[in-house]
Amino acid sequence: MRRNLAIVVMVLGIVSLAVGGVYIGLGVQKNNYLVTQLKAQKVTLGLTTAQIAKGDLVDNMQEAQVAANTLGEHLGSIAKTYSDLMAANPNGKYDPTNASDLSYTQGLNMENSFNLVVLGFGVIQETEVTGAILAVIGLAILLIGIVLFRKEKTAPAADTK
Repeated sequence: MRRNLAIVVMVLGIVSLAVGGVYIGLGVQKNNYLVTQLKAQKVTLGLTTAQIAKGDLVDNMQEAQVAANTLGEHLGSIAKTYSDLMAANPNGKYDPTNASDLSYTQGLNMENSFNLVVLGFGVIQETEVTGAILAVIGLAILLIGIVLFRKEKTAPAADTK
């Protein structure tokens, strides 16, 4: 009975270790995807002139957040909020032929895209940390199972009289 329990514990440890590895792998894969997509766009918004001179591009969470914040500041020069933008229009509605409306909504779309990138990097970090925790827990469970299994092998046989 103890031997079966030890085997079940070891299997659970291996499964947890494997799932942790999968989470970490998915996190790395999605991080690489986001970085590749950001680099392909060659965005430098929010970077310093020294960073731009070195050829740096927006390609991480912090830089994407700075880019989103910079866009938000630029949008503020058109209107403080979308409601303010609409209130400034004669009919109170979005007008795609109005250059201010069009610029504002395009900037808003870009700002939201950068905010989603920041969110994506955050989810990736959570996924990788969860994977690492699962792997550590799995390793601990596996080691407990090995100890139980070895104890069972070295324990004297129970007296069946």
